[in-house]
Amino acid sequence: MLSAKEKKLEKGYLALVLHAHLPYVRHPEYDDFLEEDWFYEAVIETYIPLLEAFERLVADEVDFKLTMSLSPSLISMFADQLLGSRLERYMDKLIDLASREVVRTKWQPEFQSLALMYSHRLNSAKRTLVEKYNGNLLNGFRRFMELGKLELITCGATHGFLPLLDVDRSAIRGQIFTAVANHEKHLGCKPKGIWLPECGYSPGIDEILAEAGIKFFFVDSHGILHASPRPKYGVFAPILCRTGVAAFGRDIESSKQVWSAVEGYPGDYYYREFYRDVGFDLDYDYLKPYLHSDGIRTNLGIKYYRITGPTPHKEPYDRKVAMDKAAAHAGHFMWCREKQAEYLYDFLGRKSIVVAPYDAELFGHWWFEGPDWLEFLLRKIHHDQHTIRTIIPSEYLEENPVVQASTPSFSSWGYKGYSEVWLNGSNDWIYRHLHKGAERMAELASAYPEAAGILKRALNQAARELLLAQSSDWAFIMKTGTMVSYAQKRTKDHILRFTILYESIKKNSIDETWLQDIEYKDNIFPDIDYRHYAA
Repeated sequence: MLSAKEKKLEKGYLALVLHAHLPYVRHPEYDDFLEEDWFYEAVIETYIPLLEAFERLVADEVDFKLTMSLSPSLISMFADQLLGSRLERYMDKLIDLASREVVRTKWQPEFQSLALMYSHRLNSAKRTLVEKYNGNLLNGFRRFMELGKLELITCGATHGFLPLLDVDRSAIRGQIFTAVANHEKHLGCKPKGIWLPECGYSPGIDEILAEAGIKFFFVDSHGILHASPRPKYGVFAPILCRTGVAAFGRDIESSKQVWSAVEGYPGDYYYREFYRDVGFDLDYDYLKPYLHSDGIRTNLGIKYYRITGPTPHKEPYDRKVAMDKAAAHAGHFMWCREKQAEYLYDFLGRKSIVVAPYDAELFGHWWFEGPDWLEFLLRKIHHDQHTIRTIIPSEYLEENPVVQASTPSFSSWGYKGYSEVWLNGSNDWIYRHLHKGAERMAELASAYPEAAGILKRALNQAARELLLAQSSDWAFIMKTGTMVSYAQKRTKDHILRFTILYESIKKNSIDETWLQDIEYKDNIFPDIDYRHYAA
Protein backbone atom coordinates (compact mmCIF):
# COMPACT_ATOMS: atom_id res chain seq x y z
CA MET A 1 0.00 0.00 0.00
CA LEU A 2 1.17 3.52 -0.79
CA SER A 3 1.51 5.98 2.06
CA ALA A 4 -0.46 9.24 1.99
CA LYS A 5 2.76 11.11 1.18
CA GLU A 6 3.56 8.79 -1.72
CA LYS A 7 0.04 9.13 -3.12
CA LYS A 8 0.36 12.90 -3.02
CA LEU A 9 3.66 12.79 -4.92
CA GLU A 10 2.36 10.37 -7.56
CA LYS A 11 1.72 12.04 -10.92
CA GLY A 12 1.08 9.14 -13.29
CA TYR A 13 1.03 5.44 -14.11
CA LEU A 14 3.27 3.26 -16.25
CA ALA A 15 1.73 0.16 -17.84
CA LEU A 16 4.48 -2.13 -19.15
CA VAL A 17 3.04 -4.73 -21.52
CA LEU A 18 4.93 -7.70 -22.97
CA HIS A 19 3.30 -9.59 -25.83
CA ALA A 20 4.43 -13.23 -25.74
CA HIS A 21 3.58 -15.19 -28.85
CA LEU A 22 4.91 -17.82 -31.23
CA PRO A 23 3.14 -19.65 -34.05
CA TYR A 24 2.21 -23.22 -33.25
CA VAL A 25 5.12 -25.26 -34.62
CA ARG A 26 5.09 -28.93 -33.69
CA HIS A 27 6.14 -31.73 -36.04
CA PRO A 28 5.91 -35.15 -34.38
CA GLU A 29 6.39 -36.77 -37.79
CA TYR A 30 10.07 -35.70 -37.61
CA ASP A 31 12.57 -36.39 -34.87
CA ASP A 32 14.34 -33.08 -35.45
CA PHE A 33 12.60 -30.09 -37.06
CA LEU A 34 14.36 -26.78 -37.70
CA GLU A 35 11.46 -24.38 -37.09
CA GLU A 36 10.80 -25.86 -33.65
CA ASP A 37 13.99 -24.05 -32.63
CA TRP A 38 11.95 -20.82 -32.52
CA PHE A 39 10.25 -22.16 -29.41
CA TYR A 40 13.38 -23.56 -27.76
CA GLU A 41 15.32 -20.34 -28.31
CA ALA A 42 12.49 -18.21 -26.93
CA VAL A 43 12.22 -20.37 -23.79
CA ILE A 44 15.97 -20.28 -23.08
CA GLU A 45 16.66 -16.68 -24.06
CA THR A 46 13.44 -14.84 -23.16
CA TYR A 47 10.90 -16.62 -20.98
CA ILE A 48 13.22 -18.26 -18.46
CA PRO A 49 15.34 -15.08 -17.99
CA LEU A 50 12.16 -13.06 -17.44
CA LEU A 51 10.84 -15.53 -14.86
CA GLU A 52 14.22 -15.59 -13.11
CA ALA A 53 14.16 -11.78 -12.96
CA PHE A 54 10.66 -11.88 -11.45
CA GLU A 55 11.88 -14.42 -8.88
CA ARG A 56 14.69 -12.09 -7.78
CA LEU A 57 12.35 -9.10 -7.56
CA VAL A 58 9.87 -11.00 -5.39
CA ALA A 59 12.66 -12.37 -3.19
CA ASP A 60 13.88 -8.80 -2.60
CA GLU A 61 10.32 -7.56 -1.91
CA VAL A 62 10.33 -5.20 -4.87
CA ASP A 63 6.76 -4.19 -5.63
CA PHE A 64 6.01 -4.23 -9.35
CA LYS A 65 3.12 -4.72 -11.76
CA LEU A 66 3.46 -5.97 -15.32
CA THR A 67 1.06 -7.12 -18.02
CA MET A 68 1.86 -10.09 -20.24
CA SER A 69 -0.17 -11.59 -23.02
CA LEU A 70 0.40 -15.31 -23.41
CA SER A 71 -0.97 -16.30 -26.79
CA PRO A 72 -2.96 -19.56 -26.81
CA SER A 73 -0.58 -21.10 -29.34
CA LEU A 74 2.39 -20.34 -27.06
CA ILE A 75 0.49 -21.66 -24.02
CA SER A 76 -0.23 -24.85 -25.95
CA MET A 77 3.47 -25.30 -26.75
CA PHE A 78 4.45 -24.72 -23.11
CA ALA A 79 2.02 -27.46 -22.09
CA ASP A 80 2.87 -29.97 -24.84
CA GLN A 81 4.78 -32.99 -23.53
CA LEU A 82 6.50 -33.79 -26.83
CA LEU A 83 7.85 -30.24 -27.20
CA GLY A 84 8.79 -30.29 -23.52
CA SER A 85 10.93 -33.41 -23.94
CA ARG A 86 12.53 -32.01 -27.09
CA LEU A 87 13.23 -28.72 -25.30
CA GLU A 88 15.16 -30.56 -22.59
CA ARG A 89 17.11 -32.47 -25.25
CA TYR A 90 17.93 -29.18 -26.97
CA MET A 91 19.08 -27.69 -23.66
CA ASP A 92 21.31 -30.69 -22.91
CA LYS A 93 23.10 -30.29 -26.25
CA LEU A 94 23.76 -26.60 -25.61
CA ILE A 95 24.94 -27.32 -22.07
CA ASP A 96 27.42 -29.82 -23.48
CA LEU A 97 28.59 -27.32 -26.13
CA ALA A 98 29.04 -24.60 -23.50
CA SER A 99 31.18 -26.91 -21.35
CA ARG A 100 33.36 -27.66 -24.39
CA GLU A 101 33.61 -23.93 -25.05
CA VAL A 102 34.98 -23.39 -21.53
CA VAL A 103 37.80 -25.80 -22.42
CA ARG A 104 38.35 -24.46 -25.95
CA THR A 105 38.71 -20.84 -24.76
CA LYS A 106 41.13 -21.67 -21.94
CA TRP A 107 43.86 -19.52 -23.48
CA GLN A 108 41.47 -16.77 -24.62
CA PRO A 109 40.57 -14.89 -21.43
CA GLU A 110 38.40 -12.34 -23.28
CA PHE A 111 36.19 -15.25 -24.38
CA GLN A 112 36.50 -17.76 -21.55
CA SER A 113 34.69 -15.56 -19.06
CA LEU A 114 31.81 -15.47 -21.55
CA ALA A 115 31.95 -19.23 -22.08
CA LEU A 116 31.68 -19.67 -18.30
CA MET A 117 28.73 -17.24 -18.27
CA TYR A 118 26.89 -19.23 -20.95
CA SER A 119 27.60 -22.50 -19.17
CA HIS A 120 26.21 -21.10 -15.93
CA ARG A 121 23.15 -19.56 -17.62
CA LEU A 122 22.24 -22.72 -19.50
CA ASN A 123 22.58 -24.94 -16.45
CA SER A 124 20.53 -22.47 -14.43
CA ALA A 125 17.86 -22.36 -17.15
CA LYS A 126 17.61 -26.15 -17.12
CA ARG A 127 17.19 -26.19 -13.33
CA THR A 128 14.57 -23.45 -13.49
CA LEU A 129 12.56 -25.33 -16.09
CA VAL A 130 12.82 -28.83 -14.64
CA GLU A 131 13.14 -28.37 -10.88
CA LYS A 132 11.35 -25.10 -10.17
CA TYR A 133 8.53 -25.27 -12.75
CA ASN A 134 8.27 -29.03 -13.31
CA GLY A 135 8.98 -28.78 -17.04
CA ASN A 136 6.17 -26.30 -17.76
CA LEU A 137 6.81 -22.55 -17.60
CA LEU A 138 3.07 -21.91 -17.24
CA ASN A 139 3.59 -22.86 -13.59
CA GLY A 140 5.93 -19.88 -13.28
CA PHE A 141 3.68 -17.37 -15.00
CA ARG A 142 0.72 -18.57 -12.98
CA ARG A 143 2.72 -18.14 -9.75
CA PHE A 144 3.39 -14.46 -10.44
CA MET A 145 -0.19 -13.92 -11.54
CA GLU A 146 -1.40 -15.33 -8.23
CA LEU A 147 1.09 -13.09 -6.37
CA GLY A 148 -0.53 -10.07 -8.06
CA LYS A 149 2.63 -9.11 -9.96
CA LEU A 150 1.52 -10.16 -13.46
CA GLU A 151 -1.75 -9.58 -15.23
CA LEU A 152 -1.91 -12.38 -17.78
CA ILE A 153 -4.12 -11.65 -20.77
CA THR A 154 -4.99 -13.64 -23.86
CA CYS A 155 -4.69 -13.13 -27.60
CA GLY A 156 -6.37 -14.54 -30.70
CA ALA A 157 -6.35 -18.35 -30.57
CA THR A 158 -3.72 -18.62 -33.32
CA HIS A 159 -2.94 -14.91 -33.67
CA GLY A 160 -5.31 -14.48 -36.60
CA PHE A 161 -5.33 -10.88 -37.90
CA LEU A 162 -8.91 -10.02 -37.02
CA PRO A 163 -9.67 -7.03 -39.29
CA LEU A 164 -8.89 -9.15 -42.38
CA LEU A 165 -11.03 -12.04 -41.08
CA ASP A 166 -14.01 -9.78 -40.41
CA VAL A 167 -15.77 -10.81 -43.64
CA ASP A 168 -17.41 -13.52 -41.53
CA ARG A 169 -17.94 -12.79 -37.83
CA SER A 170 -17.81 -16.50 -37.02
CA ALA A 171 -14.07 -16.43 -37.80
CA ILE A 172 -13.50 -13.82 -35.09
CA ARG A 173 -15.77 -15.67 -32.66
CA GLY A 174 -13.72 -18.81 -33.21
CA GLN A 175 -10.45 -16.98 -32.53
CA ILE A 176 -11.71 -15.19 -29.40
CA PHE A 177 -13.84 -17.84 -27.71
CA THR A 178 -11.25 -20.57 -28.28
CA ALA A 179 -8.61 -18.27 -26.79
CA VAL A 180 -10.64 -17.52 -23.67
CA ALA A 181 -11.35 -21.21 -23.07
CA ASN A 182 -7.67 -22.09 -23.53
CA HIS A 183 -6.59 -19.37 -21.08
CA GLU A 184 -9.05 -20.52 -18.44
CA LYS A 185 -8.04 -24.18 -18.83
CA HIS A 186 -4.32 -23.57 -18.37
CA LEU A 187 -4.25 -20.57 -16.01
CA GLY A 188 -7.34 -21.22 -13.93
CA CYS A 189 -9.26 -18.02 -14.65
CA LYS A 190 -10.85 -16.18 -17.53
CA PRO A 191 -8.73 -13.35 -18.96
CA LYS A 192 -9.86 -9.78 -18.31
CA GLY A 193 -7.92 -8.42 -21.26
CA ILE A 194 -6.71 -9.33 -24.70
CA TRP A 195 -3.84 -8.40 -26.97
CA LEU A 196 -5.48 -8.10 -30.37
CA PRO A 197 -3.13 -9.88 -32.81
CA GLU A 198 -0.84 -7.28 -34.41
CA CYS A 199 -2.96 -4.69 -32.52
CA GLY A 200 -5.41 -5.11 -35.39
CA TYR A 201 -8.78 -3.48 -34.67
CA SER A 202 -11.82 -2.59 -36.72
CA PRO A 203 -15.06 -1.19 -35.25
CA GLY A 204 -17.35 -3.99 -34.12
CA ILE A 205 -14.67 -6.41 -32.96
CA ASP A 206 -15.30 -5.15 -29.43
CA GLU A 207 -18.83 -6.61 -29.63
CA ILE A 208 -17.38 -10.12 -29.73
CA LEU A 209 -14.85 -9.22 -27.01
CA ALA A 210 -17.69 -8.08 -24.76
CA GLU A 211 -19.62 -11.27 -25.49
CA ALA A 212 -16.56 -13.29 -24.42
CA GLY A 213 -16.23 -11.33 -21.15
CA ILE A 214 -13.15 -9.30 -22.16
CA LYS A 215 -12.86 -5.94 -20.37
CA PHE A 216 -10.00 -4.24 -22.23
CA PHE A 217 -7.68 -4.42 -25.23
CA PHE A 218 -4.76 -2.51 -26.75
CA VAL A 219 -4.44 -0.59 -30.01
CA ASP A 220 -1.64 1.38 -31.62
CA SER A 221 -1.48 5.12 -31.01
CA HIS A 222 -3.47 6.20 -34.06
CA GLY A 223 -6.30 3.84 -33.14
CA ILE A 224 -6.96 6.17 -30.19
CA LEU A 225 -5.90 9.48 -31.77
CA HIS A 226 -8.31 8.94 -34.70
CA ALA A 227 -11.14 7.64 -32.50
CA SER A 228 -14.62 9.13 -32.74
CA PRO A 229 -15.41 11.33 -30.92
CA ARG A 230 -11.87 12.60 -30.47
CA PRO A 231 -10.48 11.52 -27.07
CA LYS A 232 -9.82 14.42 -24.72
CA TYR A 233 -6.69 12.89 -23.20
CA GLY A 234 -5.21 11.26 -26.30
CA VAL A 235 -3.35 8.01 -25.61
CA PHE A 236 -2.79 8.96 -21.96
CA ALA A 237 -6.15 7.57 -20.84
CA PRO A 238 -8.19 4.65 -22.17
CA ILE A 239 -11.47 5.13 -24.04
CA LEU A 240 -14.63 3.09 -23.66
CA CYS A 241 -16.36 1.45 -26.62
CA ARG A 242 -20.17 1.50 -26.63
CA THR A 243 -20.00 -2.19 -25.61
CA GLY A 244 -18.27 -1.22 -22.37
CA VAL A 245 -14.88 -2.63 -23.40
CA ALA A 246 -11.95 -0.27 -22.78
CA ALA A 247 -9.19 0.42 -25.32
CA PHE A 248 -5.69 1.45 -24.25
CA GLY A 249 -3.37 3.16 -26.74
CA ARG A 250 0.39 2.75 -27.18
CA ASP A 251 2.62 5.64 -26.13
CA ILE A 252 4.97 6.45 -29.00
CA GLU A 253 7.86 7.94 -27.03
CA SER A 254 8.35 5.18 -24.45
CA SER A 255 7.92 2.47 -27.08
CA LYS A 256 10.53 3.87 -29.44
CA GLN A 257 13.13 4.22 -26.70
CA VAL A 258 13.09 0.46 -26.24
CA TRP A 259 12.14 -1.28 -29.48
CA SER A 260 14.13 0.78 -31.97
CA ALA A 261 17.49 -0.83 -32.77
CA VAL A 262 18.60 2.46 -34.36
CA GLU A 263 17.39 5.10 -31.91
CA GLY A 264 16.59 2.94 -28.88
CA TYR A 265 18.66 1.33 -26.17
CA PRO A 266 19.13 -2.10 -27.85
CA GLY A 267 21.39 -0.55 -30.49
CA ASP A 268 24.04 0.59 -28.01
CA TYR A 269 27.46 -0.47 -29.24
CA TYR A 270 28.35 -2.16 -25.91
CA TYR A 271 25.40 -4.55 -26.00
CA ARG A 272 25.80 -8.07 -27.35
CA GLU A 273 25.76 -8.53 -31.12
CA PHE A 274 22.91 -10.84 -32.14
CA TYR A 275 24.26 -11.70 -35.57
CA ARG A 276 27.68 -13.12 -34.55
CA ASP A 277 27.06 -16.65 -33.31
CA VAL A 278 29.38 -19.63 -32.84
CA GLY A 279 27.01 -21.62 -35.04
CA PHE A 280 28.53 -19.78 -37.99
CA ASP A 281 31.91 -18.73 -36.58
CA LEU A 282 33.44 -22.05 -35.47
CA ASP A 283 34.73 -25.08 -37.34
CA TYR A 284 31.97 -27.18 -38.87
CA ASP A 285 33.25 -30.55 -37.64
CA TYR A 286 33.49 -29.18 -34.09
CA LEU A 287 29.89 -27.96 -34.26
CA LYS A 288 28.37 -30.88 -36.15
CA PRO A 289 27.14 -32.82 -33.05
CA TYR A 290 25.14 -29.73 -32.03
CA LEU A 291 23.57 -28.95 -35.39
CA HIS A 292 20.40 -30.39 -36.85
CA SER A 293 20.47 -33.79 -38.49
CA ASP A 294 20.41 -32.15 -41.93
CA GLY A 295 23.71 -30.43 -41.06
CA ILE A 296 22.54 -26.86 -41.64
CA ARG A 297 24.42 -24.22 -39.65
CA THR A 298 22.11 -22.33 -37.29
CA ASN A 299 22.41 -19.89 -34.40
CA LEU A 300 23.28 -21.76 -31.21
CA GLY A 301 22.91 -18.82 -28.82
CA ILE A 302 26.57 -18.56 -27.79
CA LYS A 303 27.82 -15.17 -28.95
CA TYR A 304 31.12 -13.54 -28.03
CA TYR A 305 30.99 -10.10 -29.60
CA ARG A 306 29.39 -6.73 -28.97
CA ILE A 307 27.63 -4.57 -31.54
CA THR A 308 30.73 -2.33 -31.76
CA GLY A 309 29.25 -0.17 -34.54
CA PRO A 310 28.28 -0.25 -38.24
CA THR A 311 31.36 -2.25 -39.10
CA PRO A 312 32.10 -5.92 -39.89
CA HIS A 313 34.85 -5.84 -37.27
CA LYS A 314 33.38 -6.69 -33.89
CA GLU A 315 35.04 -6.29 -30.50
CA PRO A 316 34.67 -8.89 -27.72
CA TYR A 317 31.60 -8.51 -25.53
CA ASP A 318 32.19 -7.22 -22.00
CA ARG A 319 29.36 -8.36 -19.74
CA LYS A 320 30.14 -5.92 -16.91
CA VAL A 321 30.16 -2.90 -19.21
CA ALA A 322 26.91 -4.07 -20.78
CA MET A 323 25.27 -4.37 -17.35
CA ASP A 324 26.39 -0.86 -16.46
CA LYS A 325 24.82 0.32 -19.70
CA ALA A 326 21.58 -1.53 -18.95
CA ALA A 327 21.39 0.08 -15.49
CA ALA A 328 22.06 3.53 -16.95
CA HIS A 329 19.46 3.04 -19.67
CA ALA A 330 16.91 1.89 -17.08
CA GLY A 331 17.59 5.04 -15.06
CA HIS A 332 17.22 7.19 -18.16
CA PHE A 333 13.93 5.51 -19.10
CA MET A 334 12.57 6.04 -15.58
CA TRP A 335 13.65 9.71 -15.59
CA CYS A 336 11.90 10.23 -18.95
CA ARG A 337 8.69 8.71 -17.61
CA GLU A 338 8.88 10.88 -14.49
CA LYS A 339 9.24 14.06 -16.54
CA GLN A 340 6.54 12.88 -18.92
CA ALA A 341 4.16 12.20 -16.02
CA GLU A 342 4.88 15.58 -14.40
CA TYR A 343 4.29 17.46 -17.65
CA LEU A 344 1.08 15.56 -18.43
CA TYR A 345 -0.22 16.01 -14.89
CA ASP A 346 0.11 19.78 -15.21
CA PHE A 347 -1.20 19.84 -18.79
CA LEU A 348 -4.12 17.43 -18.43
CA GLY A 349 -4.99 18.14 -14.81
CA ARG A 350 -5.02 14.44 -13.94
CA LYS A 351 -2.77 11.39 -13.69
CA SER A 352 -1.85 9.98 -17.08
CA ILE A 353 -1.25 6.36 -17.96
CA VAL A 354 1.67 5.66 -20.28
CA VAL A 355 1.20 2.33 -22.05
CA ALA A 356 4.53 0.86 -23.17
CA PRO A 357 3.96 -2.39 -25.10
CA TYR A 358 6.70 -4.57 -26.58
CA ASP A 359 7.15 -7.98 -28.13
CA ALA A 360 8.37 -10.16 -25.29
CA GLU A 361 11.09 -11.76 -27.45
CA LEU A 362 12.83 -8.41 -27.71
CA PHE A 363 13.87 -9.05 -24.11
CA GLY A 364 16.64 -11.64 -24.07
CA HIS A 365 16.42 -13.03 -27.59
CA TRP A 366 17.04 -9.97 -29.74
CA TRP A 367 18.22 -7.70 -26.94
CA PHE A 368 20.31 -9.95 -24.72
CA GLU A 369 20.39 -7.44 -21.85
CA GLY A 370 16.63 -6.76 -22.06
CA PRO A 371 15.56 -8.83 -19.01
CA ASP A 372 18.33 -7.18 -16.96
CA TRP A 373 17.21 -3.73 -18.14
CA LEU A 374 13.65 -4.55 -17.11
CA GLU A 375 14.77 -5.78 -13.69
CA PHE A 376 16.89 -2.65 -13.15
CA LEU A 377 13.93 -0.49 -14.18
CA LEU A 378 11.46 -2.14 -11.80
CA ARG A 379 13.95 -1.90 -8.93
CA LYS A 380 14.61 1.78 -9.61
CA ILE A 381 10.92 2.62 -9.87
CA HIS A 382 10.34 0.91 -6.53
CA HIS A 383 13.30 2.42 -4.64
CA ASP A 384 14.30 5.69 -6.29
CA GLN A 385 11.17 7.77 -6.99
CA HIS A 386 7.50 8.39 -6.15
CA THR A 387 6.34 10.15 -9.32
CA ILE A 388 5.12 7.12 -11.28
CA ARG A 389 3.68 3.75 -10.35
CA THR A 390 3.62 0.58 -12.43
CA ILE A 391 0.05 -0.56 -12.94
CA ILE A 392 -1.98 -3.20 -14.75
CA PRO A 393 -5.00 -2.22 -16.89
CA SER A 394 -7.65 -3.86 -14.72
CA GLU A 395 -6.31 -2.05 -11.65
CA TYR A 396 -6.29 1.26 -13.53
CA LEU A 397 -9.94 0.81 -14.55
CA GLU A 398 -10.89 0.07 -10.94
CA GLU A 399 -9.13 3.23 -9.72
CA ASN A 400 -10.41 5.35 -12.61
CA PRO A 401 -13.94 4.12 -13.40
CA VAL A 402 -14.98 7.24 -15.35
CA VAL A 403 -13.72 6.77 -18.92
CA GLN A 404 -14.58 8.76 -22.04
CA ALA A 405 -16.88 6.98 -24.49
CA SER A 406 -15.38 6.77 -27.96
CA THR A 407 -14.82 4.24 -30.77
CA PRO A 408 -11.24 3.46 -31.85
CA SER A 409 -10.48 3.69 -35.54
CA PHE A 410 -9.46 0.87 -37.82
CA SER A 411 -5.74 0.38 -37.19
CA SER A 412 -2.84 -2.01 -36.63
CA TRP A 413 0.76 -1.71 -35.67
CA GLY A 414 3.52 -2.57 -38.11
CA TYR A 415 4.55 -0.81 -41.31
CA LYS A 416 2.29 2.22 -41.98
CA GLY A 417 -0.17 1.08 -39.29
CA TYR A 418 -3.06 -0.07 -41.49
CA SER A 419 -2.62 -3.80 -42.14
CA GLU A 420 -0.18 -3.45 -45.04
CA VAL A 421 2.21 -6.03 -43.58
CA TRP A 422 -0.55 -8.66 -43.56
CA LEU A 423 -2.19 -7.73 -46.88
CA ASN A 424 0.12 -7.10 -49.81
CA GLY A 425 1.22 -8.70 -53.05
CA SER A 426 3.24 -11.39 -51.28
CA ASN A 427 0.38 -12.80 -49.21
CA ASP A 428 -2.98 -11.50 -50.51
CA TRP A 429 -3.76 -14.86 -52.11
CA ILE A 430 -4.42 -16.50 -48.73
CA TYR A 431 -7.52 -14.49 -47.79
CA ARG A 432 -9.99 -15.86 -50.31
CA HIS A 433 -9.22 -19.31 -48.91
CA LEU A 434 -9.49 -18.18 -45.27
CA HIS A 435 -12.80 -16.42 -45.94
CA LYS A 436 -14.24 -19.43 -47.72
CA GLY A 437 -13.03 -21.66 -44.91
CA ALA A 438 -14.77 -19.51 -42.28
CA GLU A 439 -17.98 -19.56 -44.31
CA ARG A 440 -17.83 -23.34 -44.58
CA MET A 441 -16.98 -23.79 -40.91
CA ALA A 442 -20.03 -21.73 -39.93
CA GLU A 443 -22.10 -23.84 -42.31
CA LEU A 444 -20.91 -27.07 -40.69
CA ALA A 445 -21.38 -25.81 -37.14
CA SER A 446 -24.94 -24.74 -37.89
CA ALA A 447 -25.77 -27.96 -39.74
CA TYR A 448 -24.50 -30.26 -36.97
CA PRO A 449 -25.28 -28.54 -33.64
CA GLU A 450 -25.19 -31.74 -31.54
CA ALA A 451 -22.58 -33.92 -33.24
CA ALA A 452 -21.07 -36.91 -31.46
CA GLY A 453 -18.46 -39.59 -32.08
CA ILE A 454 -16.33 -39.42 -35.20
CA LEU A 455 -18.45 -36.61 -36.65
CA LYS A 456 -17.72 -34.40 -33.64
CA ARG A 457 -14.02 -35.24 -33.88
CA ALA A 458 -13.99 -34.27 -37.56
CA LEU A 459 -15.80 -30.99 -36.88
CA ASN A 460 -13.42 -30.09 -34.09
CA GLN A 461 -10.43 -30.94 -36.27
CA ALA A 462 -11.83 -28.77 -39.05
CA ALA A 463 -11.96 -25.89 -36.58
CA ARG A 464 -8.32 -26.56 -35.59
CA GLU A 465 -7.15 -26.60 -39.21
CA LEU A 466 -8.96 -23.35 -39.97
CA LEU A 467 -7.48 -21.65 -36.91
CA LEU A 468 -3.97 -22.83 -37.78
CA ALA A 469 -4.35 -21.55 -41.34
CA GLN A 470 -5.47 -18.15 -40.04
CA SER A 471 -2.27 -17.46 -38.07
CA SER A 472 -1.00 -13.98 -38.98
CA ASP A 473 2.55 -15.31 -38.67
CA TRP A 474 2.35 -16.96 -42.09
CA ALA A 475 1.36 -13.73 -43.84
CA PHE A 476 4.06 -11.86 -41.88
CA ILE A 477 6.76 -14.33 -42.90
CA MET A 478 5.70 -14.12 -46.56
CA LYS A 479 6.05 -10.34 -46.37
CA THR A 480 9.44 -10.31 -44.64
CA GLY A 481 10.89 -12.94 -46.96
CA THR A 482 12.30 -15.31 -44.33
CA MET A 483 11.29 -19.00 -44.28
CA VAL A 484 8.69 -18.19 -46.96
CA SER A 485 8.40 -21.76 -48.23
CA TYR A 486 7.57 -22.99 -44.73
CA ALA A 487 4.88 -20.31 -44.23
CA GLN A 488 3.34 -21.07 -47.61
CA LYS A 489 3.38 -24.80 -46.93
CA ARG A 490 1.74 -24.40 -43.53
CA THR A 491 -1.02 -22.24 -45.01
CA LYS A 492 -1.68 -24.64 -47.88
CA ASP A 493 -1.51 -27.76 -45.70
CA HIS A 494 -4.07 -26.50 -43.20
CA ILE A 495 -6.43 -25.22 -45.89
CA LEU A 496 -6.17 -28.55 -47.75
CA ARG A 497 -6.84 -30.56 -44.58
CA PHE A 498 -9.80 -28.35 -43.76
CA THR A 499 -11.22 -28.78 -47.27
CA ILE A 500 -10.88 -32.56 -47.13
CA LEU A 501 -12.65 -32.60 -43.76
CA TYR A 502 -15.41 -30.34 -45.03
CA GLU A 503 -16.09 -32.53 -48.06
CA SER A 504 -15.84 -35.74 -46.03
CA ILE A 505 -18.33 -34.47 -43.46
CA LYS A 506 -20.75 -33.33 -46.17
CA LYS A 507 -20.52 -36.73 -47.89
CA ASN A 508 -20.61 -38.67 -44.61
CA SER A 509 -17.39 -40.45 -45.61
CA ILE A 510 -14.87 -39.59 -42.91
CA ASP A 511 -11.62 -41.57 -43.10
CA GLU A 512 -10.93 -42.32 -39.43
CA THR A 513 -7.33 -43.43 -40.00
CA TRP A 514 -6.47 -40.18 -41.79
CA LEU A 515 -8.41 -38.15 -39.21
CA GLN A 516 -6.46 -39.79 -36.37
CA ASP A 517 -3.20 -38.94 -38.13
CA ILE A 518 -3.93 -35.22 -38.45
CA GLU A 519 -5.39 -35.11 -34.93
CA TYR A 520 -1.96 -36.30 -33.79
CA LYS A 521 -0.05 -33.82 -35.94
CA ASP A 522 -2.27 -30.78 -35.39
CA ASN A 523 -3.23 -31.40 -31.78
CA ILE A 524 -3.66 -27.79 -30.63
CA PHE A 525 -6.68 -27.06 -28.38
CA PRO A 526 -7.73 -30.64 -27.49
CA ASP A 527 -10.88 -29.26 -25.84
CA ILE A 528 -11.93 -27.08 -28.79
CA ASP A 529 -15.66 -26.60 -29.38
CA TYR A 530 -16.58 -26.29 -33.06
CA ARG A 531 -19.94 -24.78 -32.03
CA HIS A 532 -18.26 -21.40 -31.49
CA TYR A 533 -18.73 -21.03 -35.24
CA ALA A 534 -22.49 -21.60 -35.19
CA ALA A 535 -24.69 -18.67 -36.14
